[in-house]
Amino acid sequence: MKIAIFNVHNWERDYLHNANNGKHSLKMFDTYLSLDTVDLAKGCDAICIFTEDNASAPILDRLHELGVQYVALRSAGFNNIDVAHAKKLGIRMARVPEYSPYAIAEFTVGVMLALNRKLVRTHYRIMEMNFSLNGLVGFDMNGKTVGIIGTGKIGRVVAKILHGFGCKLLLYDIVEDKALVEKYDATYTDLDALCRQSDIITLHAPLNEKTHHLIDADRISKMKKGVMLINAGRGGLVKTQDVISALKSGQIGYFGMDVYEEEKGLYFEDHSDDILQDDAMARLMTLRNVLISSHQAFLTDTALENISQITFDNLECMEKGNVCKNEIK
Repeated sequence: MKIAIFNVHNWERDYLHNANNGKHSLKMFDTYLSLDTVDLAKGCDAICIFTEDNASAPILDRLHELGVQYVALRSAGFNNIDVAHAKKLGIRMARVPEYSPYAIAEFTVGVMLALNRKLVRTHYRIMEMNFSLNGLVGFDMNGKTVGIIGTGKIGRVVAKILHGFGCKLLLYDIVEDKALVEKYDATYTDLDALCRQSDIITLHAPLNEKTHHLIDADRISKMKKGVMLINAGRGGLVKTQDVISALKSGQIGYFGMDVYEEEKGLYFEDHSDDILQDDAMARLMTLRNVLISSHQAFLTDTALENISQITFDNLECMEKGNVCKNEIK
């Protein structure tokens, strides 16, 4: 099978080659899939895309004309593909629903600790030979109430880790996991109650029409003053301007942002020689109580191996006409 892989990054090339193991003919492109680049898939049976690639209806139409039969996503989310239109065209799609919930959960808790204990600020002080402890007071995680929004595979691991810290856990999801309640003495509640009672809130919900801007000015106003908010889920879960306003007022005391609603064209790239055009990002970068990372929560060797292997397994399953458990339906 000939496969065009779009939006390939240096940190994943070796993993993709190793997982393929010479079975298929690969054409790797560092460019995004778009109307301008879709013809790069000419002569290919399948394409493989990442989170920022555009698989909207016009692009799917062109892929269909080119003879592309399969779309494999190297991600769990698939909001960047017009699923209904792909089905109409007879294009089969598959995703990687789970690659390492531990990678994202561990990173999430790491961000909590880094913000709480002001580790980034400490590092830069030491680099300037400033060993003062002024302004570095944190808090014990033990006994704090943490609200976990989304208790799927990642949220469950976050709960497990935080239970070990001695945190009180409040949970929100449309599907309740009774095992979390029993194992970790956690409590499911509604969003408003979670916001009112939590010292820390972490987001692990999928992005869809109902969860878009789940965290906005109204919901933030219900939170404890000085709350810590962590988003290692999807950028669109948070209304960025409302979070900035809350950071300026002190309503939000700490913000960890691994994902960003305007990250396309910004994240995963080196812009060190560019003038930053994104005013919201520029404002966030000035705040000492904000920790920004470049969508790297998933970035472990285990996760990259799993993503690559599952991606090729999905493609081979669809090519053989078999039922694919990861197929988007």
